[in-house]
Amino acid sequence: MVEIKGLEKFAPKDFPGHISSTVFLAGCNFRCPYCHNADLVVRPETLAGIPMDFFLAYLDSRKGWLEAVCVTGGEPLREPELEDLLTVLKGRDLLVKIDTNGSFPDKLEGLIRAGLVDWVAMDVKAPIHRYAEVTRSKVNAETIERSIQILRDSRVSSVFRTTVVPGLVGEDDVLRIARWLKGARIYQLQQFSPVGTLDPDFGKVAPDKPEVIRRMAEIAGPYFDEVRIEGI
Repeated sequence: MVEIKGLEKFAPKDFPGHISSTVFLAGCNFRCPYCHNADLVVRPETLAGIPMDFFLAYLDSRKGWLEAVCVTGGEPLREPELEDLLTVLKGRDLLVKIDTNGSFPDKLEGLIRAGLVDWVAMDVKAPIHRYAEVTRSKVNAETIERSIQILRDSRVSSVFRTTVVPGLVGEDDVLRIARWLKGARIYQLQQFSPVGTLDPDFGKVAPDKPEVIRRMAEIAGPYFDEVRIEGI
């Protein structure tokens, strides 16, 4: 069974409109320097796991109150036994949200087809030509493109998200991403946090001022039904 490395018992922002919890799974195939889950990504062995019997007892103790669970990481779609965890959640009549970087389209499509996912948040890290630079990883562009198309074609609710990082992901990138994703329903800009970053140098970077991110949202606005801002 999946090893859970973290549990946020009350996570109101992670599954909008529902009383939700969030579970964190270890490991990621990207190395985004601004990632604020560095231990989870590169040092998961330093984090204590949450026993599955404890987690199941937690779920059962919240029956009738808890409505949804968000499964995040790291990159949860890397987990070979993820389907087992989602089956447990759906068996308890919980809504399920997955956070993903979009690099495992086959897994994503399979979970959607199996009816194990109700909501997907996909992080679009950068314009596709800058993916390797921003994620500091080898990236197959076709997998990212395919995941985007899967979510476009699916009836499952979805949101595409971009974290804006001064000096790395900025206004021009947001415009290029908006044009790339044109017609998607929801796009979310997220404020970078310089706390606990994977690359310590990014802990010295001051986040964009709120007015800068609001201007980016205005630029992206014409390409989507809705543009949200998180973290300011």
